[in-house]
Amino acid sequence: MGIFNIKSTKYRFTFVKDTIKNSSMYRIFIIFIFSLFVSTSSIAGSDGQNELSKNSNGEVKDCFETINRGVFAFNQVLDNVIVEPLAKGYRYLPSPLRTGTSNALNNLSLVVTIPNNLLQGEIGLAGKNTGRFIVNSTIGILGFFDPASKIGLNDYEKEDWGQTLGTWGVGEGCYIVLPILGPSTVRDTIGSLANYMGGDAWYNITVRNDTRYVSDFDYYASVGTNGIDFRAKNIESFDNLEKNSLDFYASVKSLYLQDRRKKIANSDDITETMNDSDWDEIETQ
Repeated sequence: MGIFNIKSTKYRFTFVKDTIKNSSMYRIFIIFIFSLFVSTSSIAGSDGQNELSKNSNGEVKDCFETINRGVFAFNQVLDNVIVEPLAKGYRYLPSPLRTGTSNALNNLSLVVTIPNNLLQGEIGLAGKNTGRFIVNSTIGILGFFDPASKIGLNDYEKEDWGQTLGTWGVGEGCYIVLPILGPSTVRDTIGSLANYMGGDAWYNITVRNDTRYVSDFDYYASVGTNGIDFRAKNIESFDNLEKNSLDFYASVKSLYLQDRRKKIANSDDITETMNDSDWDEIETQ
């Protein structure tokens, strides 16, 4: 009586922890946390309000604008408190390390791009990207280096399931701002969910299956690092857009929708952002 059974309590705690960890809710929660570091959109380095006046969002409806603005404000706080400080610290890493990290993350994203190339009917591009993945994963040491570009395998643009739905004629649906994940549309949200239902080979071998050499941590770490890498490249772009926009929410919405449509159309007229090659030109403060 009155004796605390440490052994029994330990087993009960372990059972509860494992039950939660193995549930889909746990995985969704972790994905949301690490997706905090994922870019919310490709932001232009110019006056966002001018972009609004020059470009139309089309017929995409902001069906939940009041809620969206509240979520947007919440995401801004998280960005200011967590993401931006991490991004600024990341800039102090040596340039070759940052460039190599970007290369490796871009190489990893090919496991999603290649099947979407095929589904969009881009057979030749799927073949080039497959060759690019093989060369960079082997000779390029898991993608840290990019020898594929030096031999002509450089026609690389990221593709995702939302873009594939767009090429199939699926409309955007309502514009929504997701907690932590940021700007999206109904179509793009559905496309994103495909990654966690077997559409991302990297997710499959790290999270969905119990593999010997990689684990859940490897997947979530790559997602987080990808977001930090992107945010670090675009600190000035985000700051300039916010400073020069009369309505930052509307500017981000406009640019997100423009960028998605350009990607779906495979337009060369891209929204201005830094890319991986810009790392060597960035001077940290």
